[in-house]
Amino acid sequence: MTTLTLSSKERSLVENLIAHTADARVLRRAYALLWCDDGETFPEIADQLGVSRQTVYNWIDRFLARDGSDLLARLADGPRSGRPRTALGVIDPLLDAVMETDPRTFGYPATVWTAPRLVHYLAQVHHLTVSCQSVRLALARLRVRWKRPRHTLALRPATWRQAKGG
Repeated sequence: MTTLTLSSKERSLVENLIAHTADARVLRRAYALLWCDDGETFPEIADQLGVSRQTVYNWIDRFLARDGSDLLARLADGPRSGRPRTALGVIDPLLDAVMETDPRTFGYPATVWTAPRLVHYLAQVHHLTVSCQSVRLALARLRVRWKRPRHTLALRPATWRQAKGG
């Protein structure tokens, strides 16, 4: 059974963090620490925060294991499994450099860039394998907005009136 007793300094730091943090994950973990220090049980804390009892145990164990670090580092996420992001920040300057050029200069039979076309460009020119979603997210980070050109029909003259009736 994991028990937690905060020192008065740690408790004041946690209370200060609760008052000034904007990160919801850190806030929930800080509340779990305070409530655990107040003597509430792990199932009660889990019910109040809407997480599993095991999650509360993990938070407390991780907090206790990182004893020498500052408070934010002790409350931070643990290492996550899975593939790390590969395109984050790498493709941004490449896309920024090519967005103002015409795709026809690179041999594409079109006058506008699309996400699939940019994926193909990155694969052919820079040997990067990325998804369309990665390209869209990079363009959003660069605040690039584009729409495909719309065909506009000839406008009617100002004197034109639609006939009323049959």
